[in-house]
Amino acid sequence: MAEVAVGIDLGTSNSCVSIAKGRKVDVLANGYGERITASVVAFKEDGSVQVGNTARANLILDPHNTIASAKRLIGRYSFSEEVKKARAICAYKILDGPGHSVRIQIRDELYSLPEISAMVLKEMKSIAEAKLGQPVTKAVITVPAYFNDNQRQATKDAGKIAGLEVLRLLNEPTAAALAYGFGKGLTQKVAVYDFGGGTFDISILEIGKDVFEVLATCGDTYLGGDDFDDRVIDLLADEFVAKHGTNLRSDVYALEKLKVASEAAKRTLSVEEQAEIRIPDIARDAQGVALSIEHTLTAAEFERLVGDLVMRTFKVCDEALQQAGLVARDLDGVILVGGPTRLPLIRNAVRSYFQQEPRTDVDPDEVVAMGAAIHAAALVGDVVTEEAAGGGAFLLDVTPLSLRIGVAGGLAESVIERNTPVPIEQTRTFTTTQDNQERVQIRVHQGESRKADENELLGQFEFTGFKRAPRGQVRIDVTFEINADGILSVTAKDKETGKAASTTLSFSSGLSDGELDQILEADRTSRVQTEVSEDEEIAPAPPIAPKPAPVATKAPSPAPAAPKPASPAPRAKPKAAPSEPRVPATPKPAPAPTPPAAKAPAVIAIAPEEAAEPAIVEDTGTGLLVDGEGDSSLELETTQPRMVSPAPARAASPAHAAKPAPAPPAKPAAAAAAEEASADEPLDLVEDLDALAEAALVDEADLEGIEIEANRDPAQKPDLAGNAESLFDHGADLSRYHNDDE
Repeated sequence: MAEVAVGIDLGTSNSCVSIAKGRKVDVLANGYGERITASVVAFKEDGSVQVGNTARANLILDPHNTIASAKRLIGRYSFSEEVKKARAICAYKILDGPGHSVRIQIRDELYSLPEISAMVLKEMKSIAEAKLGQPVTKAVITVPAYFNDNQRQATKDAGKIAGLEVLRLLNEPTAAALAYGFGKGLTQKVAVYDFGGGTFDISILEIGKDVFEVLATCGDTYLGGDDFDDRVIDLLADEFVAKHGTNLRSDVYALEKLKVASEAAKRTLSVEEQAEIRIPDIARDAQGVALSIEHTLTAAEFERLVGDLVMRTFKVCDEALQQAGLVARDLDGVILVGGPTRLPLIRNAVRSYFQQEPRTDVDPDEVVAMGAAIHAAALVGDVVTEEAAGGGAFLLDVTPLSLRIGVAGGLAESVIERNTPVPIEQTRTFTTTQDNQERVQIRVHQGESRKADENELLGQFEFTGFKRAPRGQVRIDVTFEINADGILSVTAKDKETGKAASTTLSFSSGLSDGELDQILEADRTSRVQTEVSEDEEIAPAPPIAPKPAPVATKAPSPAPAAPKPASPAPRAKPKAAPSEPRVPATPKPAPAPTPPAAKAPAVIAIAPEEAAEPAIVEDTGTGLLVDGEGDSSLELETTQPRMVSPAPARAASPAHAAKPAPAPPAKPAAAAAAEEASADEPLDLVEDLDALAEAALVDEADLEGIEIEANRDPAQKPDLAGNAESLFDHGADLSRYHNDDE
């Protein structure tokens, strides 16, 4: 029996599994014929676990023991803002684990986030095994392009717990581009606009026949369709408070009903102009009278609620285009990925921003899993096609976030900039901060902030044995090396004595090796009950068509209500975006000759219940000092990046030579002045922190307050990568967007 490997899109809201065999790529449906499976895990009283669309109903019936959107928390620390927000709105208990990791309490058991995600992967594995009639042990799993290394390691651990050998973690936009260019022999530059349930990514890729090169990637790992749902929840909850004086956010059962209704309304608005939300008996007043919610949510009102969130995505797109050195008119196509991109609001805004019609010939819910399956087939030697992304496909990826080293003063100096092609090796020279210093602590951070504690701490190690000398006279070369598999190695070497120390960083998923072994031994993922029909045959992907609007979404009647827990902290009411003229909707087909009757809005109905931080501490006497002057009033002795040649078995296209190191950003005036004044001798970082802070901590231009000129001459073509103002002036009325979060 031939070895097979599947591609899995492990999503925040939904997941999907696909396989490439021969020249065909198929998305595998579950036992109910559903090709998309909800990433929801429900824990039953008898110890069994349900995963998928059947588990979604338990969000209302048993919210304390049902987990949704776990991907938003995976690989995060318990003190992070994302986890704090989840604690305020989630019915289940989120606790601190060892090393500031996150644990979820379900009845008397504690679960880590990788274990929760492993149960979703276990369901995907079971679906594939039932369809293929053979064991499935290998997979390519997709992750958001902007996931940091700890989040990626947590996803790898989830695959291992689920009984899968993770051949590779593939960035979701790269997978989408792989499926888009599959077998077409394209030579294009494309943008992948990936707006999922919990994360947003934008990647710019160049496709050259069998070479898929990522030019730049940017993203926001806590922006997605769930945030759209939250805005609708706040609208309904605030109206209810104003009308009845009762805060539904304090009732976890009512809050879950609001979540289900809000998500259903969002889906309906992807194909309808309005949705009627009806939730009877959601609460009772002091006299015991049942209270209900009835609200007609129009597309215009929804647009006002979430317009600023859409605006945030375009700020990220602007950044990605600048990193790639392109403008929107240089792109040959725009690929939409993720369920929320079905909304006309997003499609219209994307069309205006990129000045072209986004591609609609790929299914935004399935394209990522299909690309992962294509790459999985290539990795196990099953050549999918002769021309495109099969055995001969060559992926050139980048590191999505900068890698930095901690220096004195609580700062972090960049060693490898973001969007640098991998594999890569980069060396920078540092020196000591004190006389006769005997050791330095090498701290490796990942992120874009110059402040060390605002970045992710990936790991640290101590370097000793170098020559003792007055401060500033010991020169230490620190080398970062990333191989083709994304493994980071760090080496510190004394230039004079040749003494060296090195480490290969093992990233933290929130689980120690011992904890991971215990989870594997307990095998709690075996409790997952998969309901599939094994006699169903694999059907090829049907032609893509818009999904019909749900006329009614009705949850099963819940069991008798359990005692309700303490109220979660109420969320702040979002500021309403100012009412502005809308971008005209996409023209619709002409109506039939006979005058149509007024169309009733789609109804979203929810059935009533039948019964009532670790601080980053600098070691005393230990640290690293950047040597010399220059960048940010300090000059770094830096070797040129050395591109490591890929494996000789894969010959890259001549047109895709190694990219030069990215040019350093322009220096602020303070930095230039400090450089001129210090041309002859090194600066002391400890004594010059004020100048460094002035030069280094300059925020990017804020879009808030920029006036948008809606009726500009469309013949003018501004430099879209230059500044955000000209981006949003050109050919679109985006003035209705106002970012209240900035």
